[in-house]
Amino acid sequence: MQSNGTLAPFSLSIKDLPWQILWNKDKCTLCGRCTATCPVSAIELGVFRKRQVAPAVAPALGRLEAARNAYSLYYGIRQKTDPAYACVGCAMCSLVCPNDAIIPARSDEADKLRMHVDRGGQPRRRGGRRNVAGSLLDRIKFMRISMLTDPALDAGRHEFELRTLLGRVLPPEQSLRFMADNGWVPPVREIYPLIIGGMSFGALSPNMWEGLQMGVTYLNEELGMPVRISTGEGGCPPRLLRSRFIKYVILQIASGYFGWDEIIHAIPEMKEDPCAVEIKYGQGAKPGDGGLLMWHKVNKLIAAIRGVPAGISLPSPPTHQTKYSIEEAVAKMTQSMYMAWGFRVPVYPKISGTSTALAVLNNLTRNPYAAGLAIDGEDGGTGAAYNVSMNHMGHPIASNIRDCYLNLAKVGMQNEIPLLAGGGIGKAGNLAANAAALIMLGASGVQVGKYMMQAAAGCLGSESDRCNICNIGLCPKGITSQDPRLYRRLDVEQVAERVVDVFLGFDTELKKIVAPLGRSTSLPTGMSDALGIDDHAAAERLGIRYVV
Repeated sequence: MQSNGTLAPFSLSIKDLPWQILWNKDKCTLCGRCTATCPVSAIELGVFRKRQVAPAVAPALGRLEAARNAYSLYYGIRQKTDPAYACVGCAMCSLVCPNDAIIPARSDEADKLRMHVDRGGQPRRRGGRRNVAGSLLDRIKFMRISMLTDPALDAGRHEFELRTLLGRVLPPEQSLRFMADNGWVPPVREIYPLIIGGMSFGALSPNMWEGLQMGVTYLNEELGMPVRISTGEGGCPPRLLRSRFIKYVILQIASGYFGWDEIIHAIPEMKEDPCAVEIKYGQGAKPGDGGLLMWHKVNKLIAAIRGVPAGISLPSPPTHQTKYSIEEAVAKMTQSMYMAWGFRVPVYPKISGTSTALAVLNNLTRNPYAAGLAIDGEDGGTGAAYNVSMNHMGHPIASNIRDCYLNLAKVGMQNEIPLLAGGGIGKAGNLAANAAALIMLGASGVQVGKYMMQAAAGCLGSESDRCNICNIGLCPKGITSQDPRLYRRLDVEQVAERVVDVFLGFDTELKKIVAPLGRSTSLPTGMSDALGIDDHAAAERLGIRYVV
């Protein structure tokens, strides 16, 4: 509705919005907490004029007077209908309300807002995953349970550790030849098979990022679990680069090269080498697009670390601009990163899930500098992405990993080049089951991002498009915001504690799945005969058992 009272093409009613605010006047004390907390300013305090009809009265003369109108004023909560301020359903208002007087409710029909999100000529960008229900990984079952045939383990009574390798594992003969010709052998790291994937210092708030780093450090130093975390693109705070804890970190370099001046300058002062270097060519949140940190998040601290002006959007190109082929990328980027650390640190590329993944892998098999390949499937990421990219582009991770593993097995290199899988793992909460399924399909390890945000910090976003405003810096929990008024809501130590809880719970569940296979010293990578699914087409595509 325009100010002159006329209807405009974008005029919406509350009924047209995906989320509608239910407010109880009798319970509300008008404390104002809900309006102060709402991250998108979807509600406001309002003055309401209520019309009441006064009944007719009989005066002393016995004549009836006509009924008249009476008006009363009261104060309350009003929901905005402008699409720019549409409620995102985060329910922060109900979390802070002392009287349970307010709560958002999902519309009972398809919302009309999706037809109006391109006001100004720009389609909607959002954070969060694609809004498509169902997951192939959740339907896979683990069927090979050894009882009287092969020796099995009791996950509750036997002590065993699950580890994987990151780095090029050359056969002994080839390793000796490589050492003789080059004077070094590709470095290999023993790590935990669950990696916290790339979420940058900038995409995440300072409190969230520090909480993740503290949790990873505790897992390594106190519990002996070699968990690793990727920085994402954007560099690191200088104090982390120059601390001994950098050995638990995978440094990521992407096509924007943000933060790499700071990293290169810190190399002579590093007390430890990083775990690895990940070269990001693509990500599952927006396959084919580059990265984007929107201006809302680029404050002075982020700008200083990334070496850019504050207050501007930071797009990364979809490819590294100086690399025009797979061969050139391996020869220039990978070898230069090896040289930067004196050939002591594994270097590997990360790509979006795509039908061209095999072409990348085939090139890596011919170059011993490649320490592995990370593939990010279509369901990955929380970055700023257009709806059309997030919902209609990409490749499922299960079939991509399976194709790559079978290709390695065909040339006898399945134990040489590790494959890391990411994208939608734990989307429905089944983290260990999804991870085990991908490992048995051929992955050496898995990377997770949004699951850690949901489990460790209570992210409110969902695949049904609840909240999902990670991209604009208004995260109601302060997870993906650079606004101190928001990220101070997040307790760093509590995030670290939850990170530890998540990994301990994952470790128990993964052992429950792996123990019946009798695998106590190695992951069941590629052990697809243990898998089954009730979909004939999926079973045939993945090369696993069809069961009903």
